[in-house]
Amino acid sequence: MSKRCTPHATPSTQSDMTEVHEAAAAGDSTLIETLLDTGKYDVNGPDPEWHNRTPVHWAAIKGHSESIRLLVEYGATLDVVTDVGWTPAHFAAEGGKILALRALQKLEAPIDMCDIYGDTPKRVAEINGQTECAEFLQQ
Repeated sequence: MSKRCTPHATPSTQSDMTEVHEAAAAGDSTLIETLLDTGKYDVNGPDPEWHNRTPVHWAAIKGHSESIRLLVEYGATLDVVTDVGWTPAHFAAEGGKILALRALQKLEAPIDMCDIYGDTPKRVAEINGQTECAEFLQQ
């Protein structure tokens, strides 16, 4: 049975990669908190050099579930998309980051949004041989 895709949000293009992006990619929750506490960084700021990935995208790519939770506490939105419509769930599924997918689901992130090509995170997991993620997303 084919699942109908939900529409995706429009990507934002207002800022550049920051130290928060780098801390999220490294899974450094202490640094993320320190940086965001300064009020100088946009927790949802896209990085145009990397297809408008936000810090939460980077945390999902690297599988840092604790960083995902922390970013959400600071106001990160989970339906944010890249320039090709990828959500954090797409990236976690691509890389087989099951703990990140579970964290995203628990935080009520959309895990069935289609990218601009019509692919859901489940399909991305299947394409990349991430069976555990595909099975999780089937539930």
